[in-house]
Formats: sequence, C-alpha cells, structure tokens
Amino acid sequence: MDADVIIIGSGMGGSTLAAALAPSGRRVLILERGERLKDSPEARNPSAIFRRGHFKPNETWRDISGAPLHPGNYAYVGGNTKFYGAVLLRYRAEDFAPLRHIDGTTPGWPITYETLEPFYSRAETLYRVRGDVAGDPTEPPHSVPYPFPPVPDEPDIVTLRQAFQTQGLHVSALPLGIDIGAWLKRAPTGWDAFPDTTGAKSDAESCGLAEALKHPNVTLMTGAKVTRILSQKRRVTGVELERSDGVQHLTAPIVVLSAGAILSSALLFASANDDHPTGLANRSDQVGRNFMNHNLTGMVAWNPFRRNRAVYEKTIQINDFYLTGGPNGEPLGNIQMLGRITGPILAGESGLPLWLSRLIADHSIHIMAMSEDLPDPNSRVLWKNGEVVLDWRRTNTRAHDLLVQRLKQAMRKAGWPITLSRGFPKSKPSHQCGTNRMGADPATSVVDVNLKAHDLDNLYICDASVLPTSAGVNPSLTIAALALRAGDHIAKALP
Repeated sequence: MDADVIIIGSGMGGSTLAAALAPSGRRVLILERGERLKDSPEARNPSAIFRRGHFKPNETWRDISGAPLHPGNYAYVGGNTKFYGAVLLRYRAEDFAPLRHIDGTTPGWPITYETLEPFYSRAETLYRVRGDVAGDPTEPPHSVPYPFPPVPDEPDIVTLRQAFQTQGLHVSALPLGIDIGAWLKRAPTGWDAFPDTTGAKSDAESCGLAEALKHPNVTLMTGAKVTRILSQKRRVTGVELERSDGVQHLTAPIVVLSAGAILSSALLFASANDDHPTGLANRSDQVGRNFMNHNLTGMVAWNPFRRNRAVYEKTIQINDFYLTGGPNGEPLGNIQMLGRITGPILAGESGLPLWLSRLIADHSIHIMAMSEDLPDPNSRVLWKNGEVVLDWRRTNTRAHDLLVQRLKQAMRKAGWPITLSRGFPKSKPSHQCGTNRMGADPATSVVDVNLKAHDLDNLYICDASVLPTSAGVNPSLTIAALALRAGDHIAKALP
C-alpha cells in the first residue's frame, strides 16, 4: 500500500480532511493535479487578473447545447479557495430541515445543525475566522466564540451600515478568513477573486493543508491528475493518475474523492467498469444530479456626487430576508458586500472603456444578492466524449428577483440612487455543490451521513458535491465542518 488514506484534491474538503486525519499517525497522501501558486507581480494586479485573465485555467467544459464553457475552477494547491472571497458563514439552523421556497421545498438534511455545530466551531478555529455573532437575527447558536474579532469596516462602509440601520435593517459583520493587516501589507487591494500568495487569506493551503503537513505522516504530491478510480465489486482497489513522468497506479485501504462538485462527479463517471457500468457509486443514478450554484447578482450602486474611498469593502451582510420576505413569507436570501470593484476590475468584467469604468467604480458601492438554488435532479453534470458537460437549470429565480428589488430599494434609500446589476454567468460556478448528495437512503443519495459512498466500502466523497442543499450562504465553512466530522469517522474506520 502507498498510504493508509489517499485524498484526491487539496481544496477545502481535501485539505481540511487531511488536517483532521494528521494526528492519527496514519499515512495520508494528498494528490493534487496543480502546483503551488507562487507569488508574482500579477497576483495583486487587477488588470492582469480581470482584464487579461492571467490566472484563468486553460480548461474547457461544455454546456448542454455543446457550446464551450471556460470555467472559473482553479487547479492549484488549495483549489478554488486560493481565489475565494474568504466568507466563512455557517448555514442557518433552519437550512437543515425542509424549507418552503417560492419555487419548491428543500429536502432537508440527514443530520441536524446541532450535529454539525461542534465541527463548525472547530472549522472556525482552523480557518482563523474573524466574526461577531451579534446583530444577525438568523445567526444559529455557537458553542465557541469566533477566534478573532471582525475585520473592521472602512469609513464609507460605516456610513452605509448606518444608512441600512436607519431603514430598520439588521446589519452584521461578515465572517471572514482574512488577516487584513498582512493582506494590505502586500498591496492595497481587496482579496475577493485575488490569489492568495502570502498566506494572509485563510484558504485551504494556508490553513488546512499547512496544519496537516506539520505531521510527517502526511504527504502532498502535486502535478498528479487522477484519471480513474479503480474498483472491483464493492471495493476501490486504487487510483490511476498522470504525471509528467507517465501513468502511475497507487493504492490505499481508503480513498477519498475531494475534487469539487463538478470534477468529482466527472471522475466517478470516468471510472465506470463492468461492476459499475453507469459510473462509480452510481447505482442510485444520482451521481451528477442536483447540481446547484447560487443565484448571484452583483450590483454597482452609483452616485456621481459621492466617492467610495474603500479599499476592500467586503465586511457587512444583511439577513433580514434570509428566512422571509416572499409574498407568503418565503425565504429570499442573503445580502453581502462584494470585494471592492475598481476601474480595472469593472473594465475587465464589463468590457467598458477603462476611463468610464474608473468613473463608475470611484463613485459607487458594490454589493451582492445571493439566493438558494434548489436541488433539481435534471440539473446535472455529465461526462461525454471525455469532457465535462454542465446542464445547469436555475431554480428559485422569482425569489432572487424579489431580493434584488429589495436590495435596490435599500441602496437608493442609503443614498446610491442608480443601480446597475448583473447575474453571475454559468462560466462562474463559484458556489457549485450537490452532485453527490448525502442522504440516509441509498436509492436517493450517493453518500451516507459519514460521507462514505453507499455502493462502496472504502470510498468517501468529501467536498461540496455532498451538500443536500445550497442554502443561501457561501458553502466553504460547511464543507470544512463536514470534512472534520468525516475525519473523525475515517480515523476510527481505518483497519
């Protein structure tokens, strides 16, 4: 055996799981197709990132019509967290039970918030979360306080917070994984969509993986692209991977798939064999189904007579409409600040001339509306002719449209009368989840409550794909909490 546990992927799920398993003394091998992201002048250059696409992956998927998609999925050590907004929110307690929305009712989870709560607390410690439970009427109970106080609001965000509060809205600190002093020391930019090359952001590499690699029994292998998971009947027998020096086969008593909601499903399909003809772990025909990716709308609220002097902006949120607000009291979603949009960023995202983008960006506030995308078995990831095919069918759009209207009204009352908004495109699956969902019934789910595949005795899946619902908040902390819980189980399950 090459290890006791092989983990495929070093993103939030894989790295956090490795941190959980490291103290067991068992040999853990993490396989990552990418390399470590090195510091460079481009790392904090908004034109390089947003206009020239310096870090954009050279990867092509297809939508269901066959048209190419160039996804915003990154193949680096740490995965997509290297570029994430570092928002580390807990799901609300109500998200774990069936919840009625305008377009349907969510199925609920096979575990409760109370079951996951201790692992949320552990994850907040591991990822050095800055936050404050005060001010948010939807915040669920915490058994342990946040390890650090919230990232401070900049003066213009203090003014915005006060303007929202004057309207009767409850404004609270956005829980963040960012050492703001260390981040700004490198360059005066925001961190949302900027790569973390100094460890100032609490990403999977700088927190989960760094903790795991303190232990000599944990090894990271980079440049290792897993192409198949090998199996016979109910057991995984190894993994096949490609490296610069050729194809290799590695074995371990337990294999954990942590490649992300889309690529994990694709790998299960690519691993089909005579014992599993429709794909590994797919007896239920649920692999790849129930793809979810929040309804997200970014908003630029403009006032030509005001200036925005903020550097990073992204410190406050509003959850007044999270559990209610629809015509019959249905949930609408979360409102949170975007990272500061500067002229070069706006030019890169919109195609507007740089001079006009600077004018708009310098006189605007930047904020986002996020609504739950409900699970739909026909919204799915497919594997055709060796390529990922994404058939994403958005749901709950009426609720999202209402939330965007509420946000526009609030911004106008706050003194930003002109609102320009745009939904996030399909090429940005930044909150992808749900394609290998967790459940108690093997007929309707892919993994059990411990994240073990129903169909295989030694395969686990530990990433966003196992989430039964997307909820209306960023998924990263929930993925980490599930990984810590799975780590405790796997450590006991090892022979």
